[in-house]
Amino acid sequence: MRIDILTLFEDMFTGFLNESIIKRAIDKKLVEVNIINFRKYSSDPHQKVDDTPYGGGAGMVLMIEPIYNAIMDLKKEDTKIILLTPDGKTYNQNMAKDFTKYKHLIIICGHYEGFDDRIRSLVDFEVSIGDYILTGGEIPAMAVSDSIIRLIDGVINKESLKDESFNNNLLDYPTYTKPRQFKGMEVPEVLLSGNHQQIEEYRRQEQLKKTSQKRKDLLN
Repeated sequence: MRIDILTLFEDMFTGFLNESIIKRAIDKKLVEVNIINFRKYSSDPHQKVDDTPYGGGAGMVLMIEPIYNAIMDLKKEDTKIILLTPDGKTYNQNMAKDFTKYKHLIIICGHYEGFDDRIRSLVDFEVSIGDYILTGGEIPAMAVSDSIIRLIDGVINKESLKDESFNNNLLDYPTYTKPRQFKGMEVPEVLLSGNHQQIEEYRRQEQLKKTSQKRKDLLN
């Protein structure tokens, strides 16, 4: 898979691409991630990418031309384009799984007061990571990319992915490790029994209980 991220702030991605699981996935050539400053696609002599909004208002608005030029340069026949915007569809695990089906994604990071609304005509998906406003789309781009990359075959052990939160619309079961006792708090006895059937039943019940208490909407 290839992911191209269009941004004005390339340095924000340095740690994201050079640490932990994402770095290993890149090194193993399971994914290619390109951070592209779309300022270079501006036709303005000073590489201007934003301007004041028609009709007046505060702030600066991203222009369509640099984004259009970047997409036309990068887009392939099987490319899908994601626009990160607060009024997009709220992102979830099922969307992450769906995005792994595509060989090439372009992710557009918004910034400033907003973007020329005509940019929407260039994209396949509009995505929001929640009902709050950030200074730009860089952090959402990292979150979306991370959630997709970790699902690519070979990036993470399949057994680890099987039982995690949001699979089958349930939160993950609680886990424990050594010490067995700590300041009066003990590991549930069933986990020490060695009876794998009982352990599986316990974990399933804990998933249902936890989801019912914390995210009843998932059960619905």
